[in-house]
Amino acid sequence: MAIYIQLEEILKARNMTSKELCGKIGITEANLSILRSNKAKGVRFATINKICYYLNCEVGDILKFDGILEELDEDE
Repeated sequence: MAIYIQLEEILKARNMTSKELCGKIGITEANLSILRSNKAKGVRFATINKICYYLNCEVGDILKFDGILEELDEDE
């Protein structure tokens, strides 16, 4: 995966549900689910900003790099 989102752990540590976070940052539960399941191909900086603000965390707390270079498909 190369870069993955570690949102579940932060939500649990902050005693916040994903539904509460959705309400605060203004995205749908479906889109947050895509982020939480690491199926997102991209995320806006504005969204990351809101997530970090409402979860009181740093970007590095939610975005992790696994040390693997992910090659893009030719058609992407």
